[in-house]
Amino acid sequence: MVLNDYREEADSVLKPLAKKMRHINPDTLSWIAFLGAVLGGISFFIGVSSTYVLLGSLFIFLNAFFDAMDGRVAELAGKTSLRGDFLDHALDRYADIFIIGGIAFGPLSRLSLGFLAILGILMTSYMGTQAQAVGVKRNYGGVAGRADRLILLILVPIFYVLLAAFGYDLITIAGYNFTLFELLMIWFAVAGHLTALHRWVASWRALSD
Repeated sequence: MVLNDYREEADSVLKPLAKKMRHINPDTLSWIAFLGAVLGGISFFIGVSSTYVLLGSLFIFLNAFFDAMDGRVAELAGKTSLRGDFLDHALDRYADIFIIGGIAFGPLSRLSLGFLAILGILMTSYMGTQAQAVGVKRNYGGVAGRADRLILLILVPIFYVLLAAFGYDLITIAGYNFTLFELLMIWFAVAGHLTALHRWVASWRALSD
């Protein structure tokens, strides 16, 4: 699942909305997106009931929506800037930490799996931005881009609640019990490092041309 391949389709939906929001400062949208991530992380950290888990999903949706809108609004309003881009990327990294940290330190996942997940996510993002920093085009490739992660963070809580309603709080694989969130953390860890490696190789080849 690589949602970056569908950017043009997404733009056809988001641009009409961005036109209606172009009077809003893009930095404000970045901060609203970040607030959604913080509230989502807090909801997952509490996570003692389906209500908090679903609230987490809602807040992550808001984070994804406003994070997608800030850049498009900036382009339409002629307000793109290096400071805005820097703010957006910095807030995105803290957003990742708050979201995964909320899952890892709460009742939804073992801390060790959450730690591995955040390592994979941060390395994925680092390889993308570092490519840009050394003069290579920003790399969004791989199977664990931010858009892909956010979609999973929106959908997994919903499926978690549905499974729990039918008594499937834990999923047994090879004799080990996992919550659905723990399986998601494992995916983020594995796919994150694979994506980081993919981006490293692509950038290395581009630098050697």
